[in-house]
Amino acid sequence: MLKVAKFGGSSLSSSAQFEKVKNIIDSDPSRRVVVVSAPGKRSSDDNKVTDLLYLCNAHLKYDVSYDSIFEMIEERYMDIRKGCGLNTDLDSEFETIRSHLKKGMSVEYLVSRGEYLNARLMAEYLGFTFVDAADVICFRYDGHIDYNRTNSGLVQALEANGSIVIPGFYGSLPNGEIRTFSRGGSDVTGAIVSAALGADVYENWTDVSGILMVDPRIVSNPKSISRVTYDELREMSYMGAAVLHEDTVFPVRRKNIPVNIRNTNKPEDPGTIIMESFEEDCEGDISRFITGITGKKNFTTVEVYCNHNESVSKLLQSTLGLCDRYGIEPEMLSSGIDSFSLLFPTEKLEHSKYEFAGELKGTDGVDNMKVQDNISIIAIVGRQMAYKSGISGQIFQALGEENISVRMIKQSADEINIMVGVSNDDFARAIKTLYNSFA
Repeated sequence: MLKVAKFGGSSLSSSAQFEKVKNIIDSDPSRRVVVVSAPGKRSSDDNKVTDLLYLCNAHLKYDVSYDSIFEMIEERYMDIRKGCGLNTDLDSEFETIRSHLKKGMSVEYLVSRGEYLNARLMAEYLGFTFVDAADVICFRYDGHIDYNRTNSGLVQALEANGSIVIPGFYGSLPNGEIRTFSRGGSDVTGAIVSAALGADVYENWTDVSGILMVDPRIVSNPKSISRVTYDELREMSYMGAAVLHEDTVFPVRRKNIPVNIRNTNKPEDPGTIIMESFEEDCEGDISRFITGITGKKNFTTVEVYCNHNESVSKLLQSTLGLCDRYGIEPEMLSSGIDSFSLLFPTEKLEHSKYEFAGELKGTDGVDNMKVQDNISIIAIVGRQMAYKSGISGQIFQALGEENISVRMIKQSADEINIMVGVSNDDFARAIKTLYNSFA
């Protein structure tokens, strides 16, 4: 049995959090591979170490002293070392980093040091071997992972050492230069490591007990989701749910490795399991047919009405060609007998809205058109919805009872996602209403 345990920044923000991590690792001998992020915030008014490192670079760029910021970074690691009773030679590490701090330096090297230093401390604390991600996470020059070299290096590192700690977020190019993932990339490191080593489970430890059914900023103390498929996760992430880094799923999904989202502060909670499918998902076994509710604000609808001399399909085709010319791709479209509607993120229309609308209105076959801003899209996601009739009717009824007007509705072909459009002003109220109706 092998578990890869990745810990996020909030789980590693202080020596007290380090102790929680050690207790988690010590409680299960199969947790032999640990991936760490840089220290996160200790409180709401604190700073993430990675943000401070980016700030150092900004000061360098504009020839402003970075000393006070770097001292804050040094202090964070010194506090962790002292609180955990460690002996890691941080002074020489900081000296090495400072020697690189000059205008034109590699920003990716600088910001990767947050994970690097945290992994050095965690390795000593756990009694594991530190393995630098630069030695085992191998990028090609095109920015993609070289899986052959990466997999070979990781397997050798584990076989040689038994238990290892790897910093997340970065790797190296063939010439040894540091290359980072986008922010949140430690999730990706954990997935790559899990796939390379054929882990039985990839545990992603954070500060919530799994994936929540709805945004806790909108609904207080929402229920967590015990099980979710990769397809549902993709739908929820696409519609704005802050779940995992978008590139995390691919490596583990390809190997069919379960992902378990866990809470470092409540390790007894089982969290959320993410898998390709679940055997009990069949008609007649439906406990909660809605998995999650999420959404995004600030969309614009463009409704086009055809005259009787032009077919909707032909006019829609020319309209999509116009969208392509303006570089604005619609998120959704729906059509009727004499009309169709396109939905765009408002920000994508900002610089060409009137030109696009004017040219579209002058297109042969267009009888009339309407443009409406301040639209929100809410997604109701659930693999079980295909087995439950009348979901759309229940959605309309629940929203109607709260006098929330539905501007549009769409159901995905695989029946795991129903999207409704409402006014921005009704966004939070609509999500609360749907959650209270279906949770």
